[in-house]
Amino acid sequence: MGVKLDTKGKRLFIARHGETIFNVAGKMQGMYAHTPLTREGCDQATDMGVALLRHIERDAPLSLVASPAGRTLQTLALIAEELDRDWHAHDTDVRLREIDIGEWEGQFYHDIAPDPRKLMDPETRLFIVKAPGGEDYADVAERLREWLSEQSFEQDMLVITHGMTARVMRGILLGLPLLERFNAPIADGLPQGSMVAIRDGVEEIITLGAGARERA
Repeated sequence: MGVKLDTKGKRLFIARHGETIFNVAGKMQGMYAHTPLTREGCDQATDMGVALLRHIERDAPLSLVASPAGRTLQTLALIAEELDRDWHAHDTDVRLREIDIGEWEGQFYHDIAPDPRKLMDPETRLFIVKAPGGEDYADVAERLREWLSEQSFEQDMLVITHGMTARVMRGILLGLPLLERFNAPIADGLPQGSMVAIRDGVEEIITLGAGARERA
């Protein structure tokens, strides 16, 4: 096992964005494509906000942080509405972006690899091929460790990110060992619409969604 990250008793509420139009179409999203939430994705975000409200005091300090992608900011807006929080008070950081898929961005999964087993491990749902011009999971872990090292953990934090990125972040916070083949600590995947809380290396499920598993 690795070393669990000390969050000074504060909780990181970590969630991926809701379902998007690219998710439904089977397209690669990456960071730069504009992929708004579907109606289902909006419902997932709202449900996460309702669930989170059961775990925090309405007026308790809570930092709002997100990847700068449109789909994460839209998800954050819907959650913030349920919490009666000011969305405009959020911060963004590009290091919270999804794994960079380089030349694959905007392409259909089936066009990149007609046989999905040549692209993604069916058991872990992780890419086994690095996209041309993209990142691998070690790259994602490096930028997330850098971001986490800068956090003061003075209050609870809501972090809206992406499927692959959230798994690596959870792996770092939980002190998981490097996953063989991927050279990064990576937690198990959760369905879309899920949110966890991690405090001092211990994870709690806030809500378990019923959406799809990870896709970039």
